[in-house]
Amino acid sequence: MLALYSLKRTFGSVNAVDDVTVTVDEGQMVGIIGRSGAGKSTLLRLINRLVEPSNGKIMFGGEDVTRLKGRELRLWRASCAMIFQQFNLVERMDVLTNVLLGRVAHQGLFSTIARRFSDEETAMAVQALHRLDLLPQAMQKAGTLSGGQQQRVAIAKALVQRPQVMLADEPIASLDPANATRVMEALRRINKEDGITVLVNLHTLDTARTYCDRIIGMRAGRVVFEGTPDQLTRERLKSIYDVEGSDLELDESVTSTALRPQRADEYRRVSLA
Repeated sequence: MLALYSLKRTFGSVNAVDDVTVTVDEGQMVGIIGRSGAGKSTLLRLINRLVEPSNGKIMFGGEDVTRLKGRELRLWRASCAMIFQQFNLVERMDVLTNVLLGRVAHQGLFSTIARRFSDEETAMAVQALHRLDLLPQAMQKAGTLSGGQQQRVAIAKALVQRPQVMLADEPIASLDPANATRVMEALRRINKEDGITVLVNLHTLDTARTYCDRIIGMRAGRVVFEGTPDQLTRERLKSIYDVEGSDLELDESVTSTALRPQRADEYRRVSLA
């Protein structure tokens, strides 16, 4: 079980994550929703320890993650794989090598740079690419792939870390609908087949409802909703997105309409399914 206790992160006078206490059961797929600037990305980075908490505690399997240092911290980051919106691949390298870079925490930096990978590790990478329907592209340079393919390479790279938790920060934000579906289906399949806990930041409400067992709604750094997709009522959505009356268009008969909050300076009106 992953448990966050009174987790807080401040940047100057801004509380990016403000007193968050949440537990996530093993094997759950959790969608995190909220407006831009709600603290979703910072929350995932805190869990992975890419950002240090100002206060609070992160526990996983009885271990205090906030106290980890050195090699133990590197192994935690491997066990808690992170997938980014920007893919984070080395575009000039081939796809297979990019996937093998996911072994850096286990291999060591210098062995990884020298590309000294074992036969077992290479087999792991090949299997991961096969699962993501990317084996034919194994020797292509990563930069030649489409955005959807690159994101699936990033997922394969995360898989070879042999994680217990997978964090995905807006993994489909820059993808077209067809590729977004393939990426979300891949994450859901990994969640179900491998029992890996998945936390994913999403900007579309219908995607969260379709793929996630549980939804967490954030507003101004705080968790303002926790529950199943069917518990996400119109009133709760208004609370999450801080909109009232004429600022919110609701059409419950159009179930395919996606919630797409814009950046703070572009945010005007939202249409909710």
